[in-house]
Amino acid sequence: MSQDEPMRPRVLAIDDSDLVHRLLRARLRHERIDLHSVYTADEGIAAAKELQPEVILLDIDLEDLDGFEVLARLKADPSTRDIAVIFVSASNETMDRVRGLDLGAVDFVGKPFDVGELKARVRSALRMQRLVKMLAQRAQLDGLTGLWNRAYLDDRLEAETASAIRYGNPLSLVLCDLDRFKNLNDTYGHPFGDEVLERTAAILGSGRSPDVACRYGGEEFALIVPGTDLQETIEVADRHRVRISEIQWPERPGVHVSASFGVADLSCISGTPTPEKLIMVADQALYRAKNSGRNQVVGADVQIWPRSATG
Repeated sequence: MSQDEPMRPRVLAIDDSDLVHRLLRARLRHERIDLHSVYTADEGIAAAKELQPEVILLDIDLEDLDGFEVLARLKADPSTRDIAVIFVSASNETMDRVRGLDLGAVDFVGKPFDVGELKARVRSALRMQRLVKMLAQRAQLDGLTGLWNRAYLDDRLEAETASAIRYGNPLSLVLCDLDRFKNLNDTYGHPFGDEVLERTAAILGSGRSPDVACRYGGEEFALIVPGTDLQETIEVADRHRVRISEIQWPERPGVHVSASFGVADLSCISGTPTPEKLIMVADQALYRAKNSGRNQVVGADVQIWPRSATG
């Protein structure tokens, strides 16, 4: 696969028959998928966690565990519960099909399987997974600004904190609040307020590729900054602050928009670092920025970045 070719969807086959695996490879060889094969239930559950396939083809009659138990375990694990599972079985019992569907399988293919039917059902499951992922992603986007929303921020910050602690890497969080935003809304109307939010979001979202920009709520934004310590992140935040303060509003002559920033990293936290503590410390720094004149960046070490003359 070339570097320019998108990653093909992964399909995991869990079956204790080598013949079935050879048939699957032969029948699906022209499909644009990466097919992975395992022979036992334990291997299948482990492979599902590691590979995170889009679709699993699961036999009911496995030697170590039956397919129903495998499916139940996959659905009970948050890391695998959203994977589409198609039962592939010689069983013609209606109750087996009903039980599998009730447990969360999306489809059922009988053995010996018809090639056309198998391909169609795999393609259908892949289309459904793409749609589910699109909907899930949209549910994590802020409708006005297009940035990630608060729900995504919470999940991502938890994951980034765990990773930073595990590997000993720095992690910073920036909280940004537009100054006197209520006055802008009251004076110029909500459509202008929305424009301010959109243009601020565009600036925060156009920074360094590892940084994760989110709408925290109302006129507040958050920036997750992996691999960067407090001082470096203060500099990142100040570049955003300057760009926001330099926005021109031709239809609103004389209007000046500014923002205040609070910055914290994991080293600012006493005790065991948690996402909640990181947010709290950054929020305290933001509070000091707002109460020290606005239009400035304050780090959790109480260092105040020099504000502009218009602050």
